[in-house]
Amino acid sequence: MAEESTGLGPISYLIVEFPSGTMTGEGFPVLVDLVERGVIRILDLMLVESDADGTSRVLELRDVDNDGELDLTIFEGVSSGLLDESDLTDAASAIEPGTTAGILLFENTWAAPFTQALRSGGANLVAAGYIPQDALIAALESIEG
Repeated sequence: MAEESTGLGPISYLIVEFPSGTMTGEGFPVLVDLVERGVIRILDLMLVESDADGTSRVLELRDVDNDGELDLTIFEGVSSGLLDESDLTDAASAIEPGTTAGILLFENTWAAPFTQALRSGGANLVAAGYIPQDALIAALESIEG
């Protein structure tokens, strides 16, 4: 209901796992570009580290790839308040111990005018989702094979 009145696009989340020491920061310029072009709007961005024993904690946004450049400070303080402790717990259970994960909650701003037009015409969103890329690639390979 709030989505109709405020004109929000669909809200999505991603949890991306980085095995220990493998975060290179290569994706961050692409993320900044998506925001700058208005494709998405970041609602929350959180880095979570899971120790070898499975204990998790939130990390500060900083120089994550240790190259001396502050990769994530542009996103420092980005928080809608929608992600809470239960989301941290859920994300930590989705990643392997000894890894770091990025949790991104974002609005698909590109879709806002489209969804508004559909709603104006009486349509209702009845389902949404993502197909994991690994599953899609496996399905395509089985078709081709």
